[in-house]
Amino acid sequence: MSSGFLDAVATLRSPVKELVSVVSENGQKFIGETESDQKEVIDWIAKSGEMATDNRLKELNAILLPKTYVATNYFTAADVALYGSLYPTISQLQPAQYWATPCISRYFDHIQNQEPIRTAVAPFAPVFGVVWFNFEDAPAVERRTEPSKKKEKKAAAASPAPETTPTASTSAPAAPKASAPAPEAQEKTQKKEKKEKKKDAAAEDSGKKNKGGKAPAAEEAGEPVPSMIDLRVGHIVDVVKHPDADGLYIEQIDLGEETGPRTVVSGLVNYIPIERMRDKYLVAVCNLKPANMRGVKSFAMVLCATSKEGKEGGIELIQPPPGSKPGERVYFEGSEFESATPLSQLNPKKKIFETIQPGFITLETKEAAWINPTTKSIHKIRTKDGICVAPTLVGASLS
Repeated sequence: MSSGFLDAVATLRSPVKELVSVVSENGQKFIGETESDQKEVIDWIAKSGEMATDNRLKELNAILLPKTYVATNYFTAADVALYGSLYPTISQLQPAQYWATPCISRYFDHIQNQEPIRTAVAPFAPVFGVVWFNFEDAPAVERRTEPSKKKEKKAAAASPAPETTPTASTSAPAAPKASAPAPEAQEKTQKKEKKEKKKDAAAEDSGKKNKGGKAPAAEEAGEPVPSMIDLRVGHIVDVVKHPDADGLYIEQIDLGEETGPRTVVSGLVNYIPIERMRDKYLVAVCNLKPANMRGVKSFAMVLCATSKEGKEGGIELIQPPPGSKPGERVYFEGSEFESATPLSQLNPKKKIFETIQPGFITLETKEAAWINPTTKSIHKIRTKDGICVAPTLVGASLS
């Protein structure tokens, strides 16, 4: 790890700086495999904030036209920095707007689905989340056509052969450097891989059944449903600022467990004053995979409401009904959900929470709910004593 990498990361705004540090493990991973690649990574980290500004988006779109990753032909911390810098803009765009820069949209969607990003952003919610794109309506992207072979042959015939110096031994020609696949090709490859994985999974399940093994539970094997998420009432018994991250709190949250409070890291420093975090009752997502946040492992996520105007419009903790006790079950209204048992842990690869989350909202009554995207039915989020609410935000997204 070079000091140049840390210096470049230090120039990023919070919470992008913290996100890059978490994913790269403070410069131990994703910094580039060669010295020249490391220089490219550092350069892109340093300029990612500037390139993500409105007046540079067209330029960035052109740069990303032939690329899958921004600095090299593989995932690096530079992609994390650019993703984080682009997020405030991309997350607020409507389809007609984000297709004005289609290469950025495809790049952003590809990066947000990388495993290191998916794992790292969960504790930062609602500062970072999943942005959904409808690629079926994506406009075609014109690419530069390769020169015809006839023209290449004519050019080769017109050019004199280069002089060669005889040597004692003849070395084999260097293998051509593989270029990064185009975004469309990458997308097709991903779809093909997904189909193959589904086939493999189906074959594996079939094999288990034939051998007499138990098939997965219907809930676990089926499509993601809200009742898979383990929501509980939590009580913040202690909160401090993360010593190594300006934008993070470290909370001790009582969830009614015999093992004591869980340590939870939240990216809320810039949105909720610490005085409003202390002694608060909240709703926690308790079955996410634990994640390391700048050296501190986070074992849950606090559920927050983000204004429909974006983070600048306000972020609030979702509050359980008065009189709630730590550890009380929080569930979704509806006969299909009320008696269901959540999964012990959400599999990050299946993106269960990310699939359900876009339906989370606060109603006109400020009540927290999930709206089924297919049936449009409303399922309020509640405990046995009442509905969970946001203090002031209407039409807010939850994450």
